[in-house]
Amino acid sequence: MQKALTLGFIAGILAVLVFHQGTAFLLNTYGNDMPGVVAIFGRTGPAFNMNPLPPLGVPTVASQAFWGGVWGIILAMILRATPVPDALFGFVFGALALSLVAFTLVASLKGLPSFAGGNQQVWARAALLNGAWGWGTAMLLRPLALRG
Repeated sequence: MQKALTLGFIAGILAVLVFHQGTAFLLNTYGNDMPGVVAIFGRTGPAFNMNPLPPLGVPTVASQAFWGGVWGIILAMILRATPVPDALFGFVFGALALSLVAFTLVASLKGLPSFAGGNQQVWARAALLNGAWGWGTAMLLRPLALRG
Protein backbone atom coordinates (compact mmCIF):
# COMPACT_ATOMS: atom_id res chain seq x y z
CA MET A 1 0.00 0.00 0.00
CA GLN A 2 2.77 2.46 0.95
CA LYS A 3 4.56 1.60 -2.28
CA ALA A 4 1.49 2.45 -4.36
CA LEU A 5 1.03 5.77 -2.53
CA THR A 6 4.63 6.87 -2.90
CA LEU A 7 5.22 5.65 -6.43
CA GLY A 8 1.80 6.85 -7.59
CA PHE A 9 2.60 10.36 -6.35
CA ILE A 10 6.02 10.40 -8.01
CA ALA A 11 4.73 8.92 -11.28
CA GLY A 12 1.86 11.44 -11.34
CA ILE A 13 4.25 14.38 -10.90
CA LEU A 14 6.61 13.10 -13.59
CA ALA A 15 3.69 12.41 -15.95
CA VAL A 16 2.58 16.05 -15.68
CA LEU A 17 6.07 17.32 -16.45
CA VAL A 18 6.77 14.88 -19.30
CA PHE A 19 3.50 13.71 -20.87
CA HIS A 20 0.92 16.41 -20.05
CA GLN A 21 3.28 19.32 -20.64
CA GLY A 22 4.97 17.51 -23.53
CA THR A 23 1.62 17.20 -25.27
CA ALA A 24 0.91 20.88 -24.56
CA PHE A 25 4.32 21.75 -26.03
CA LEU A 26 3.59 19.76 -29.20
CA LEU A 27 0.15 21.33 -29.58
CA ASN A 28 1.58 24.81 -29.09
CA THR A 29 4.68 24.36 -31.25
CA TYR A 30 3.22 22.34 -34.12
CA GLY A 31 -0.53 22.06 -33.66
CA ASN A 32 -1.20 25.81 -33.71
CA ASP A 33 0.14 25.85 -37.29
CA MET A 34 -2.17 23.05 -38.45
CA PRO A 35 -5.73 24.19 -39.26
CA GLY A 36 -7.16 20.70 -38.66
CA VAL A 37 -5.63 20.47 -35.20
CA VAL A 38 -6.76 24.00 -34.32
CA ALA A 39 -10.29 23.14 -35.49
CA ILE A 40 -10.42 20.24 -33.02
CA PHE A 41 -8.40 21.49 -30.03
CA GLY A 42 -8.36 25.26 -30.50
CA ARG A 43 -5.20 27.30 -30.04
CA THR A 44 -2.97 26.02 -27.25
CA GLY A 45 -0.86 28.24 -25.04
CA PRO A 46 2.76 27.47 -24.20
CA ALA A 47 3.68 24.60 -21.92
CA PHE A 48 5.28 25.02 -18.49
CA ASN A 49 3.17 28.03 -17.47
CA MET A 50 5.03 29.84 -14.70
CA ASN A 51 2.27 32.36 -13.89
CA PRO A 52 1.64 32.40 -10.12
CA LEU A 53 -1.63 31.01 -8.77
CA PRO A 54 -3.37 32.55 -5.79
CA PRO A 55 -3.39 32.37 -2.85
CA LEU A 56 0.21 31.12 -2.44
CA GLY A 57 1.72 32.39 -5.69
CA VAL A 58 2.88 28.92 -6.75
CA PRO A 59 3.69 28.61 -10.47
CA THR A 60 0.85 27.00 -12.45
CA VAL A 61 3.01 24.09 -13.60
CA ALA A 62 4.05 23.34 -10.00
CA SER A 63 0.40 23.26 -8.95
CA GLN A 64 -0.41 20.99 -11.89
CA ALA A 65 2.47 18.68 -10.93
CA PHE A 66 1.31 18.48 -7.30
CA TRP A 67 -2.26 17.65 -8.26
CA GLY A 68 -0.94 15.21 -10.86
CA GLY A 69 0.81 13.46 -7.97
CA VAL A 70 -2.40 13.32 -5.95
CA TRP A 71 -4.29 11.87 -8.94
CA GLY A 72 -1.35 9.51 -9.50
CA ILE A 73 -1.98 8.01 -6.07
CA ILE A 74 -5.61 7.36 -7.00
CA LEU A 75 -4.65 5.83 -10.34
CA ALA A 76 -1.96 3.65 -8.73
CA MET A 77 -4.45 2.36 -6.16
CA ILE A 78 -7.00 1.52 -8.88
CA LEU A 79 -4.39 -0.22 -11.03
CA ARG A 80 -3.13 -2.13 -8.00
CA ALA A 81 -6.60 -3.40 -7.15
CA THR A 82 -8.08 -4.18 -10.56
CA PRO A 83 -6.97 -6.28 -13.53
CA VAL A 84 -7.54 -3.63 -16.21
CA PRO A 85 -5.25 -2.87 -19.16
CA ASP A 86 -3.11 -0.20 -17.47
CA ALA A 87 -2.17 2.14 -20.34
CA LEU A 88 -5.66 2.22 -21.85
CA PHE A 89 -7.30 2.60 -18.46
CA GLY A 90 -4.83 5.35 -17.54
CA PHE A 91 -5.69 7.33 -20.67
CA VAL A 92 -9.44 6.96 -20.19
CA PHE A 93 -9.19 7.70 -16.45
CA GLY A 94 -7.20 10.86 -17.11
CA ALA A 95 -9.37 12.02 -19.99
CA LEU A 96 -12.65 11.47 -18.14
CA ALA A 97 -12.09 11.74 -14.38
CA LEU A 98 -9.62 14.63 -14.36
CA SER A 99 -11.52 16.57 -17.01
CA LEU A 100 -14.88 16.11 -15.25
CA VAL A 101 -13.46 17.29 -11.93
CA ALA A 102 -11.83 20.28 -13.65
CA PHE A 103 -15.03 21.19 -15.49
CA THR A 104 -17.24 20.93 -12.40
CA LEU A 105 -15.56 21.22 -8.99
CA VAL A 106 -12.50 23.27 -9.97
CA ALA A 107 -14.55 25.53 -12.27
CA SER A 108 -17.04 26.30 -9.49
CA LEU A 109 -14.22 27.02 -7.00
CA LYS A 110 -12.63 29.43 -9.47
CA GLY A 111 -15.94 31.05 -10.47
CA LEU A 112 -15.70 29.78 -14.04
CA PRO A 113 -18.57 28.39 -16.10
CA SER A 114 -19.03 24.65 -15.65
CA PHE A 115 -18.06 22.41 -18.56
CA ALA A 116 -16.04 25.29 -20.05
CA GLY A 117 -19.23 27.03 -21.07
CA GLY A 118 -19.88 24.29 -23.62
CA ASN A 119 -16.71 25.00 -25.61
CA GLN A 120 -16.03 21.63 -27.24
CA GLN A 121 -12.48 22.58 -28.23
CA VAL A 122 -11.64 23.03 -24.55
CA TRP A 123 -13.24 19.63 -23.84
CA ALA A 124 -11.16 17.95 -26.54
CA ARG A 125 -7.95 19.66 -25.42
CA ALA A 126 -8.56 18.76 -21.76
CA ALA A 127 -9.32 15.15 -22.67
CA LEU A 128 -6.12 14.90 -24.73
CA LEU A 129 -3.85 16.55 -22.15
CA ASN A 130 -5.34 14.71 -19.18
CA GLY A 131 -5.42 11.46 -21.15
CA ALA A 132 -1.73 11.91 -21.96
CA TRP A 133 -1.11 12.38 -18.23
CA GLY A 134 -3.02 9.19 -17.38
CA TRP A 135 -1.30 7.16 -20.08
CA GLY A 136 2.09 8.45 -18.96
CA THR A 137 1.38 7.76 -15.29
CA ALA A 138 0.30 4.19 -16.08
CA MET A 139 3.38 3.65 -18.23
CA LEU A 140 5.66 4.96 -15.48
CA LEU A 141 3.95 2.70 -12.94
CA ARG A 142 4.15 -0.37 -15.20
CA PRO A 143 7.70 -1.50 -14.31
CA LEU A 144 7.08 -0.90 -10.60
CA ALA A 145 4.98 -4.07 -10.23
CA LEU A 146 2.29 -2.59 -8.00
CA ARG A 147 0.06 -5.59 -8.50
CA GLY A 148 0.67 -8.38 -6.17
